[in-house]
Amino acid sequence: MPELPEVEVVRRGLEAHVVGSRIAAVEVLHPRLVRRHGAGAIDFVNQLVGRQFVGAKRRGKYLWLPLDNGDALMAHLGMSGQMLVQQAGQLDERHLRVRFSLGERELRFVDQRMFGGLSLSEGGAVLPAEMAHIAPDPMEPAFDPDVVVARIRRSSSGIKRLLLTQTVVSGVGNIYADEALWRVRLNGERPGNRLSRGTVLELLDHVRDVMTVALTQGGTSFDALYVNVNGQSGYFDRSLRAYGREGLPCERCGTLIRRVAFMNRSSYFCPTCQKPPRGR
Repeated sequence: MPELPEVEVVRRGLEAHVVGSRIAAVEVLHPRLVRRHGAGAIDFVNQLVGRQFVGAKRRGKYLWLPLDNGDALMAHLGMSGQMLVQQAGQLDERHLRVRFSLGERELRFVDQRMFGGLSLSEGGAVLPAEMAHIAPDPMEPAFDPDVVVARIRRSSSGIKRLLLTQTVVSGVGNIYADEALWRVRLNGERPGNRLSRGTVLELLDHVRDVMTVALTQGGTSFDALYVNVNGQSGYFDRSLRAYGREGLPCERCGTLIRRVAFMNRSSYFCPTCQKPPRGR
């Protein structure tokens, strides 16, 4: 699933190519993609035609495009969602689900697996109410590391599980959690309440740093499903030190990277540099 850097790459593309455009027409090619809009596909179209995109914002992995009437178009990419800017009349993508006509260009929502979706948030231009429960992410001005440290150190859950909890800190997914934990030599099973304030702050600094580096490289693309608005893939996967490196030597100590099951996913870590806590 796209994480914060990948979504931020898309947001920047939308800001550059879509903001300022007025919506001439909307075509919903599959109703599942607007299932979160309770009034249905027809109302979704009627509410958007004639509106103008006036911004492109993000919190964590969620995007929204403020409209000129104070509402917002919310977008979640899910597992395979893509927001592409194409010239009008260009051949449709195989999994095109929603088309926004913007004059000479189109904004297209393409989604093979259809876990993503679009919806409207009334009055949600500044921050949609549907996203108010999501904590600020490490790249937001509103991010307060002291608040996050306090929440983590009150919990007996493992630190990786806490990093992935969107009400604690948003935008951190499996890939960048593993990379930041490797940098700090910290095992993801270590309970939050057993970590010092300094260790948590160092970890958060590395979370921000690893995502910043990934952002400069266009994000991480393991297949053709994650691309920016121009259809280009990121290449941060070439810089990974832990994630996806099972059986390869740790670049710090030479021990083979290990993979374990974690929350229906996988965790990758060095068993020497990132020793598991006793009893786990």
